[in-house]
Amino acid sequence: MNILITGATGNIGLEVLKRIDKKKHLITVLARNSKKNRKLLLQFEDINIVYGDISSQADVNKACVNQDYAIHLAAVIPPMVEKHPELAKKINLEGTRNLIKGLEQFSPSCFLIFSSSVTVYGDRLTTPNISVNDPLQTTKWDEYGQAKIDSEELIRNSKLDWTIYRLNAIMGIGSHKLSKIMFHVPLDTLMEIATLNDTANAFVNSIGKQEQLSKRIFNLGGGESCIISYQSFMDNAFESFGLGKANFPDKTFAEANFHCGVYSDGQELEEILKFRSDSIDTYFERFRASVPKMQRLLTKPFGPIIKYLLARISEPRKAYKTKNEALMIRFFGEKNR
Repeated sequence: MNILITGATGNIGLEVLKRIDKKKHLITVLARNSKKNRKLLLQFEDINIVYGDISSQADVNKACVNQDYAIHLAAVIPPMVEKHPELAKKINLEGTRNLIKGLEQFSPSCFLIFSSSVTVYGDRLTTPNISVNDPLQTTKWDEYGQAKIDSEELIRNSKLDWTIYRLNAIMGIGSHKLSKIMFHVPLDTLMEIATLNDTANAFVNSIGKQEQLSKRIFNLGGGESCIISYQSFMDNAFESFGLGKANFPDKTFAEANFHCGVYSDGQELEEILKFRSDSIDTYFERFRASVPKMQRLLTKPFGPIIKYLLARISEPRKAYKTKNEALMIRFFGEKNR
């Protein structure tokens, strides 16, 4: 098969490239021409690299010739979406539009596999059980989620054959840093994570399964063994770093207007692709193993100071302390602002 991958230098894309059989398939990647991307792609032999911008139709067309499958992973993700909204729209929505046009013209029989997101379901804090038939309703602050909804519509209305995977909370060792966006998630949020390993397996295992996947939308999560509350997830993560529990002052974390949940129909994709191998336990085993014991020991005495400094960058806490009305509504909802 001739397979095109966009977003190949992202976290999921790199894992897909590592797993896909490059002796059996001819792989083409469309990647932005940067020093970082060139260095990342040096490790892969026998792939065709088209350096270009997905927001450029001419660049996209070069990568779209004679493709059997296209795995579309390219996206600007949070928090970069909020920092660069115009760039995010060019990549996330217009990039998808360009890819569809390129494939329709140069590979009309190509099967498009699109990476969508749980963000399309909006805030599910009080209704965490999610199915693909649920209404799509992002919060008004979620430009990333809206771009996914709009991209899904473009794909459904295209002349291509396609499938769409709505990814839940994707977790990779070393891919998630301590940053202010972690405070946007309410601690009561029920999550169903999927590891990078399992997510990449799903995309790789999709090759050759067009008949079972055609014109269908699936929820992609790790399954029952990967369900955890955000409070428990954060406690495990902080303890892995040697920081103790994720105990922060009141109003440090948002209490509304985020996403995530549990997929009630996630087993459907697993039955077709057989991609799951991880659980919360295996994820945190690798997480803890990735943090050197000496680092954990040296960090432990400074845990309270580190958490104090982290709390100071919390946008919900700043909104609460300054009584910023607009941000209070965003992070705490109309009733609790």
